[in-house]
Amino acid sequence: MALYECVFIARQDISASQVEGLVDQFSGVVESGGGQVTKKEMWGLRTLAYRIKKNRKGHYALLHIDAPAEAVHEMERGMRLNEDVLRYLTLRMNEIEEGPSVVMQARDRRDERGGRFGRGGGRFGDRERGGRPGRDGGRFGERERGAPRAERDQADGATAASAGDQAEKTPKAEQETSA
Repeated sequence: MALYECVFIARQDISASQVEGLVDQFSGVVESGGGQVTKKEMWGLRTLAYRIKKNRKGHYALLHIDAPAEAVHEMERGMRLNEDVLRYLTLRMNEIEEGPSVVMQARDRRDERGGRFGRGGGRFGDRERGGRPGRDGGRFGERERGAPRAERDQADGATAASAGDQAEKTPKAEQETSA
């Protein structure tokens, strides 16, 4: 018997348990044809590179098969007839790799790292959050972000009261023209 590796993509609308049902259905076809499925892997819901039959995502599944060619052809015929299967690819292999596939190894490494935001430093890496340098709340500014406006104006040397006094001293005509 020959060794095969089959990957298929199921529609995004179906649940993970329905994908497992499809895997069991296809492995049953192979076993009834005189072969056996040595490994089954569910890769989960993944984004497609391009839209297939109006789907942007799909459930990926991998089967390692040791079966005669007729059993694999029958399984592929079932995949063509099943409307839940978007695409499939079956390759004949010289030998099947032991252990998890490359996709599952990458998932395990990502889980060990702590996921997307668990890498330390957060989303922005080494940068500090805050305003631009030299502005209120910036990294290099001397002012504090939450300080009331009167305190910030005092730090600049101008008080809110003196600004109000200047407005009272100017004649009304100058105020209207300047506005």
